[in-house]
Amino acid sequence: MFKVEQVDAAGRALSDPDRFQGAERRFAELIPQLQRILAQAMQEGGWFGEAHESQVHAAAAAEAEEDRATRIRTLLAEETRMGMLVGVAVGFELARELENDPKGD
Repeated sequence: MFKVEQVDAAGRALSDPDRFQGAERRFAELIPQLQRILAQAMQEGGWFGEAHESQVHAAAAAEAEEDRATRIRTLLAEETRMGMLVGVAVGFELARELENDPKGD
């Protein structure tokens, strides 16, 4: 597996705007497929099940406007974090699968 130092170094390298834009250009045509894979993984992982719906309804039903806004912000932040974590896991597995492709496509 990766060492913390390796992940830190890679993170610093990716923080270079030119390098990230290059990655965006390389993956632009794959985005629809990657989004489908991520959505499927999150659905199968239960991230959009009853618990999620309950949180959405609780946030929308909060009486006080500030409470409602806080709940919605929190829900969005949590969904973003989970999407990123699941996306990274899916990305690692996808990379491993592609590396093991005997056709080399």
